[in-house]
Amino acid sequence: MSAFIQQLPALIGVVIGALGSYLAVVRSDRARARNEWAARWEERRLAVYSDYARAVKTSVTLAYRVASHLGNDPHPHPLSLADAEPLLAQAALDRDPSGEALLMLGSPQVVDKARAWVVVVMEMERFLRAERHEPETWQRLLERQRTAREGYYAAVRADLELPPGHPARRPLPGVPQPAGGQR
Repeated sequence: MSAFIQQLPALIGVVIGALGSYLAVVRSDRARARNEWAARWEERRLAVYSDYARAVKTSVTLAYRVASHLGNDPHPHPLSLADAEPLLAQAALDRDPSGEALLMLGSPQVVDKARAWVVVVMEMERFLRAERHEPETWQRLLERQRTAREGYYAAVRADLELPPGHPARRPLPGVPQPAGGQR
């Protein structure tokens, strides 16, 4: 019996060590699972944010082309409003699913900035549907669109904790620029 009592502290130490080791492994596994879960959702949010930006940018590009046809923009590939209407309608339809995904997964700040951007794009489309030839008004709309897009991207970067990005306003070599600057 005295041999057992002499070894009891060592046995208790082994049991405590095993229990501590088990708890450390469980805690580590939980932390890793949380990190993996967060990374998966972050990747999904990035995909949703990118899809939405791509859908809105499609509408913007079509607007540039119609504005060029109306003499408001220097885009090299003008497109008449009649030819653009089905494309604009499809772009708006394509924007809806990515907008719904954005509402589900996006942060409130990103959703607010996305809404501000798309509202300006819809104003651009209304301007074009009125078939107005007002290059100065168009340039103001373009500047508002660029600012709204920058706001959207800044909110996305903040939400995903990404470093600041490029504002996309640097002129391209050999490409004539409108008075307002880069698209």
